[in-house]
Amino acid sequence: MESWQALGGVGVGRSATVIIVAFLIILLAFGCAPKRPPGPPPSGKVIVAEGDIADCFSDGDEATARLVGSIDGTALTLGDNAYEDGTAKDFSECYEPSWGQFKERTKPAPGNHDYETEGASAYFDYFGDAAAQPGKGYYSYELGGWHIVALNSNCEEVGCQASSPQLRWLKADLAKDTKTCTLAYFHYPLFSSGKYRPGIREVKPLWEALYAADADVVLNGHDHNYQRFAPQDPNGKADPQRGIREFVVGTGGRSHYSILGPIANSEVYNDETYGVLKLTLRPEGYEWRFIPVEGETFTDSGSASCH
Repeated sequence: MESWQALGGVGVGRSATVIIVAFLIILLAFGCAPKRPPGPPPSGKVIVAEGDIADCFSDGDEATARLVGSIDGTALTLGDNAYEDGTAKDFSECYEPSWGQFKERTKPAPGNHDYETEGASAYFDYFGDAAAQPGKGYYSYELGGWHIVALNSNCEEVGCQASSPQLRWLKADLAKDTKTCTLAYFHYPLFSSGKYRPGIREVKPLWEALYAADADVVLNGHDHNYQRFAPQDPNGKADPQRGIREFVVGTGGRSHYSILGPIANSEVYNDETYGVLKLTLRPEGYEWRFIPVEGETFTDSGSASCH
C-alpha cells in the first residue's frame, strides 16, 4: 500500500507538470506570456573635460590620459594644453605622448599659455580644423541632443566685449540654438575660489550672452584645481531656475593651485587631486562625476535637469 501511494504521488506530480507546461504554451501562442521588464534607457553621450594639461616635467598628464583612455567619449580641453609656452615643441614632446593619442576625438579650446606662442599658431597647427579658424578659435557643434559652444577667453587676442566679432558670433549662434540643453567651455573662469579668486571679469560678457540664452553649464580651467558652483547669474547671484552651473577643471596634470577661500555659491572644491570631469549628456539633463587619477580618492558626482 505504501509503495502504491508513493508511485501515485509521483504520477500526480508529473501530471501537474504536464498541465503547467501546456498552459504556458497556450499563453505564448496567444501572446499572453508575462512581459520582461523594460531595459535601461539608452545611454547619453559622454564627454570628458580637462584643462591645464601637458608638461614635460610632470607625470600628471600621463595619469589623466590613462583615465581618458578608459572612457569612451568626446574629449574637451579647457585651455593651456601644452606648457610652458604652447610651442610646436611643447605640443610634440609634452602633449602628443599623453593626450595626443585622443586627438581624433578631441574638441579643444585655447588658453593663455597656448598664446605664449604668437597667435597660438602652434595650437592651431597641431589641432588643425578641430580648433576652428586661426585668429578666432571659437566654434559650436551638436552632441547628444545638446548644443555645445567652444569659446576663446583670450579676450586681448580675439575680444570678448559687446563690439567684438566673437560676442556677435556667439549671440547669433545662440539665437539659432533650438536644443533644450546648452553647454559652453573656455579657459578663464568668471568665478573662482582659487588663485584667481574671485574670477576673471573679462569673460563676463560671454556669460551674459549665455545666461540670456538659458545656457546650462560652463566648463573652465586656468585655476589648477577642481570647483563646482551652484547655478548662478553673471553677477554671482544664486539662480536655481535659470542660472548657469560652472565647473572649474584645471586638474589635467600641470600642477595644483590652492583654494584661497570659497566664494558665494561654491559647492565643492579640491586643490590636491588630478583627475577628469565626466559628463553624461541626456536630452533634458546631465550627470557629472569627477574621476581622480589612480591612487587618489576625492570624487564629486550628481545630476541636474536643463532649463
